[in-house]
Amino acid sequence: MAKLDKRFIITELAQKVKEFEPIPIWTPQQAKRLLFLDKDVIPGAFYMACSWFWPGGEWPAPKPGSEPKIKEHKHDFDEVLAFAGTDPKDINDLGGEIELWIDGKQNIIDKSFMAFIPAGVMHGPLNILKVVRPIFHFNAGPTKTYASETTQGTIKKK
Repeated sequence: MAKLDKRFIITELAQKVKEFEPIPIWTPQQAKRLLFLDKDVIPGAFYMACSWFWPGGEWPAPKPGSEPKIKEHKHDFDEVLAFAGTDPKDINDLGGEIELWIDGKQNIIDKSFMAFIPAGVMHGPLNILKVVRPIFHFNAGPTKTYASETTQGTIKKK
């Protein structure tokens, strides 16, 4: 059996994070949050989240005029968004397609990538257009608690 120092290591999604997500952005057939870290999970930690996106779910491109899953927003901290493919023969192939708007410009990405979003820069919508193989995703920022401002107001983690 593994021996872990829980002051530094987490291996499960914290219950309080599960309670924070009453309305999942994607269905369990499409995506699953793996781990989440912030000051409430381990005191002193910065914010970071890890998720998986699965093939086989409904991944249609958003219809014109439909609401994006992740709307345009900004933070008062820098943020990194990453999506990585899982093909061991070509780790640069994303195995899907992501639409990510940054500073009003559309990006369609089909390679493993990290995006650095400086504090105050509007980003989103973010749409998952296609998933052929599992895609690993993480996002992180040098802040103790996640918060964002959308054009509709402020969103904060409890």
